This record gives sequence, C-alpha cells and structure tokens, in this order.
Amino acid sequence: MATIRDVAMAAEVSVATVSRVINNSGYVSEDTRKKVESAIESLNYKPNAVARSLFKKQSKTIALILPDIKNPFFPEVARGVEDLLNTREYTLLLCNSDEDIEKEINYMEMVEQKYVDGVIIVTSTLTPKHIKNRAVPVVALDRPIGENVPSVSVNNYDGSRQAVRHLKSAGCKRIAHIRGPMNVINSDERYKGYLEEVGNEPWFDHKYVAAGEFDVKKTAEVTMRLLTENPEIDGIFAGNDYMAMGVMKAARQLGIRVPEELSVIGFDGIEMGQLTSPEITTMAQPIYNLGRTAAELLLRIIEGKYVAKKHYVFEVELLAGQTTLRN
Repeated sequence: MATIRDVAMAAEVSVATVSRVINNSGYVSEDTRKKVESAIESLNYKPNAVARSLFKKQSKTIALILPDIKNPFFPEVARGVEDLLNTREYTLLLCNSDEDIEKEINYMEMVEQKYVDGVIIVTSTLTPKHIKNRAVPVVALDRPIGENVPSVSVNNYDGSRQAVRHLKSAGCKRIAHIRGPMNVINSDERYKGYLEEVGNEPWFDHKYVAAGEFDVKKTAEVTMRLLTENPEIDGIFAGNDYMAMGVMKAARQLGIRVPEELSVIGFDGIEMGQLTSPEITTMAQPIYNLGRTAAELLLRIIEGKYVAKKHYVFEVELLAGQTTLRN
C-alpha cells in the first residue's frame, strides 16, 4: 500500500503539504493541489484512518450500545441510526451490553480510548453520574437517563393506556399484563399505564401481572402458568412485541385460540410482528425515526451546532392486527 510519503515524493512536495490537501486545511496553491491529487489517484493512496483519528482525536465513528441485539426492536433502531450516519460519512460501532453495567462502563471507556466521536446508548443501569464527566457526547435512546443527557423516546405511559383500552373495546373482561423488568423506565411506564386503566376495576388482582423480563422464552413460561392458574383471563397486554410472541406460543401450547378466546396486544410495532400468524396487534413506535433522530441529535452536538431541543418524546399509534377481536 502506498504511504503518504510515497505521495509526497511523487508530487514533489512535503508530507505536510499532502496532509493539508487530504484534510483540506491550510493554504495550498491550486497547481500544487492538483499535483497531489494526481499522485493520490495514480498511487491509489488510502489515508490511514487510525493515524488520522490519533492526530485529530476523532474517528468519524459513533458507538451504539444496545441491551439485547436478539430483540428485533433494536436492529430496526440500529438501521435508522446507521442510515443517517452513512449520509454524513460516519461509521457505526455496535455494542451489545446484556444490561450489564460493567460491560456498559467498559464500552464507555473503550470509546474514549479509541477516539469514538459520540455514543448513543440504550441503558437502564447507567445514571447521570456515569455520563457526567465523559469526554464524548452521549444521547440516550428509548430510555431517558436524566435531564442533562439528551434523549429520544416515546410516550410509554399513554401508549400502554391506549393498549388496554383497545382490549376493553374488543370485549375483554379480565386483562392481564406481562411486564418487562423492574426499574427499567419504559417497562415501568407501561406497567403504570396498565394499572391506570384496570387498577380500580372490581375484578383486578395483582395476580394478573407477571414478569416476562422482555424475553420471549421467559414470557412463554410465565404465561403458561398465568393462564393455567387464571383461566378467566381473556386479554393480555404484553410489554413488547417480542413478549407478545411468547404469549401466543403459550396460548397455542394450552390450546387457547387467539383471538377467539384470548386477545393479545403488544408494544413496539416491529416488522416481525406482522409476519406472525395471526398478525400481532400492537402499539407501534416510530422505530426507524427514533434511530435517525438520535443520530441527528448526536451529530449536531458533535459538530457544535445549536441544539434547540434536547429531549424528543414521540407518540405511539395503534396498529391493528389479528390478535384482538373487534366488537
């Protein structure tokens, strides 16, 4: 591979002049610039990205730290992030944290050492104190971290209330909730919305709430137990679409027909939910737009541009599928 010194020799200029041409910095005469560009083309020279990042202390790279890449929601978010970054010639570095605070802290330290320009993170473990003194800008996605950390999320509370209302309008009389993990803000907000709609119903009992932990296998297990012990349940609000798939698996194993005997609604609006049979009714987030918005917000911060709005909260909308009956 040709080096910057090879280019300088071919163009009969200094290495510093070649560097100024490559980085478009400092004065270079038009004739000299053409000689350097011609040498670069003839030698097929490719600048060393590592060396440039060390020199500039930036790498045109953004890290995206996700809690569980197996959950179909997160690849769709990542696509929105990456598509926006590609238009700005940034590279995406994908990190899977498994909701492990040590892994998240290690990733944050790694991006600083590698001169990664910024971080978009989905976390339930890091707090503002973990972010405060970082050398790179951070944007929280899906789950806000604190008032001083820019974020992009949705109105989980109102969305979950709409989900339960939809089950009621479908004729459900005993509505259960398969919730996500405790102390995860979007999981907690969806649970609160559910309680707001059913907490004062004469039939309500906390036995109708089970923890699926945002995991499809765990959800199938707890749903089997929930429906076996409480056969009167005729509607389930799953905390996300991934868990809704677990609910449907459990129903099939128990011989319960969806939606004839059990209505199911999820939350997220992932594409995979439209491929199930029956197709999942869900509260759809603007997933792709969440990723693009987070990427755009982070790049504005990196580039020192004015940021008029630090926190974006999108609304969700009902995407009627085939897992809920209509009266």
